[in-house]
Order: sequence, then structure tokens, then C-alpha cells
Amino acid sequence: MVLHHYFLFHRTMGSTGYTCIRRTFCSFNILIWLCGSGFLAIGVWLHFAYPGYATLLPDHAVLSADCMFITVGVISFVIAFFGCCGSWFQSRCFLVIYFTLVVLLFLSEFLLGSLAFVFRGGIGRMLTQELKYGIEKHYNVSDRGGFLTPSVASIWDNLQVDLQCCGVSSYEDWYDISAWPGERWVPQSCCRSQYNSLFSEGSGDELANVDCRKAGNPALLWDKSCGQILQMWFVQRLHIVGTVVLVIGFLQLFGLISSMLLFCTVKHKRSSKTYKSYSPTVDTTLNRNGTSATYMDD
Repeated sequence: MVLHHYFLFHRTMGSTGYTCIRRTFCSFNILIWLCGSGFLAIGVWLHFAYPGYATLLPDHAVLSADCMFITVGVISFVIAFFGCCGSWFQSRCFLVIYFTLVVLLFLSEFLLGSLAFVFRGGIGRMLTQELKYGIEKHYNVSDRGGFLTPSVASIWDNLQVDLQCCGVSSYEDWYDISAWPGERWVPQSCCRSQYNSLFSEGSGDELANVDCRKAGNPALLWDKSCGQILQMWFVQRLHIVGTVVLVIGFLQLFGLISSMLLFCTVKHKRSSKTYKSYSPTVDTTLNRNGTSATYMDD
């Protein structure tokens, strides 16, 4: 009788633990699936609504915001799909695929992070050159785009006004671009607020209306570069980046451990009589008195 109650307790606790892990893992992957779907939707929306962002880096359009969101969305969607299916249908094949994909994702993140750290100087110079090339070849002052599809000119003008900066490295980045070849001009968005329109310069009979963007006077322009402002903004928020990286790493580790626990438990339950009570079938055993005892799945 004592042995019977021991086996009953062991089955009940094992079934409860397995069910808890299975449901938690399934809920976790459903949440990741929903987030991945959201990222994918945002990426597609940015791709069609803000195509100008891809032109900021002409030769590296894959680094644009829309491509990044689409990539993250697709990867999250696919991985979470296998996790949900593996948990819901108790499929060892899907669980193995899920585990393999998460491991490959972790290794890819580690490799890309290491390469980015080692070659951070070269990557910074490459991005700077690409932004300058985008200004030189794709800035068109007459093309303002629309509300949902802003042009390169609109994006740069809004950026410079909001951040109070001028150019990628300096205001000279705007000299002799395709929009005004052979001229040492800057966009109107480079002008300080008080000089953002025609103003009078000089004294007495020498008063004259001066256009800030054509004056060639650096004192009238924002004194900081946009690259410098963005770099400072990123450095000041490194703690946020670190927190996000730790959270992502924890979620990946949780997914790996949970998938392996489910994989091993599913295998054990199929080969061991102890775990027969997990299945929806009836498990009939004999107690010490020779009568049958029936246990159903919880």
C-alpha cells in the first residue's frame, strides 16, 4: 500500500512538473512569435512608407531600419514557430530544430558582436563614408517626398533641425554635392534658428540681406556634426544596450534549457512506464491486492 501511494505521488508530481514546463515554454514562444510578427509588420511598413532610409546608405541598404526589423521579425517568427509546435504536439523533431536554431542564432550574435568590436573603427569609417556618399548623390532639395514617403532631403533636414547639427563630420560635407555642383552651400536646416531666413548683416550703408546657407560663414551654422551627436547619444545609452543584450541572452538560455528538458522528458515518457500517465490514454496497473487502479492524464 505504501509503495502504491509512492508511485501515485511520483506520477502526480512528475506530470505536474512536465505540464508546467510544457505550458510555460509554449506561452513563452507564443509571446516571441507575436513580437516577431510585430517586428516583421513594422519592417514591411518602413520599407514601403520610408524608402528614403535605405538611400542614406546606398551600398549597404541591408543596414537600413526596415531590413533590420524584417530580419529580426523573420528569425523570431521561424524559431518561435518550431518552439510552439514542438511543445504543443510534443514533437522531438521540432524541439531539436528549435534547439539547433537557437544555438546557431547565439553563435551568430557572438560572432557578429566580436567582429563589430574588433573592427569598430573600420565600421565607423565605412558608415561615415556611406552617409557622405548618400548626401552627395541623393540629396535633392526640390524632392521633399510625402508625409508617408519622405525623401533623403526631408530626412536629413528633419535630423539636422532636431539634433541641431550640420553634416556627417562637418558642414563641409555639403560642399559641391550633386544638388549644387561647384558651390560651397549648405541646406537651410544647417542654419541656426536666428539665421534660418534672410537677415541683415553689416552696419550703416553696408547693410545687406544675407542668405545663411550661401553665406559661407560657419558662425551662422550649427557647430556640431550629426555623427558626433549620434555617437554621444549612443554612448550615453550603453547601459540600455547592455540591459537589452542581457535580456536577450537570458531568453535564449531559457529557451535552450526548456527545450532540452521537454526533449528528454518526452523521450523518457515514451519509454518508461512511470510516465505513462502523461499520455491521454488510460494507464491501468495492479495494486498489491490484485485489483486494478486507473489513472488518467491531468
